[in-house]
Amino acid sequence: MSEMKTPNPDPADVASIDAIITAAYDGISGAAGEKRDWDRERSLYYPGARLIPTAKPGANDGLAPGMLDVEGFIARVEPYFAEHGFFEKEIARRTEQFGHIAQVWSTYESRHNADDLEPFMRGINSIQLFHDGNRWWIVNIYWQQESAEDAIPKKYL
Repeated sequence: MSEMKTPNPDPADVASIDAIITAAYDGISGAAGEKRDWDRERSLYYPGARLIPTAKPGANDGLAPGMLDVEGFIARVEPYFAEHGFFEKEIARRTEQFGHIAQVWSTYESRHNADDLEPFMRGINSIQLFHDGNRWWIVNIYWQQESAEDAIPKKYL
């Protein structure tokens, strides 16, 4: 299967690390049944980028990374978004940068409604970024949800 051509981004979405991370969270957030702007989301990712949830593949399995490309991620979340509101926002960030690459630990909270008092889920996104001289690109997002076994350390809050 050949890679799709990356849609042109809104230059404001890819001008800085802050802008591209904000755009990534905005792109997946919305009310139940609200159509997401998938071309905007696609425009943030470098060709071949991966979105990697850490989850249990089956009830009797341990945690494992699930390797998705952008299209695989969209196919995975669209049915859920059709039935459930999902609003994710960053609550803390640690960034390391060298030259054209950056690593961001982005702590998030997820809510079914934007005005819910408490999140139904929290976790950490490990986001790898690349700057090509003109714009930022997301190369990978690798994440794990918080659980009783793996609470988010204070240094990431």
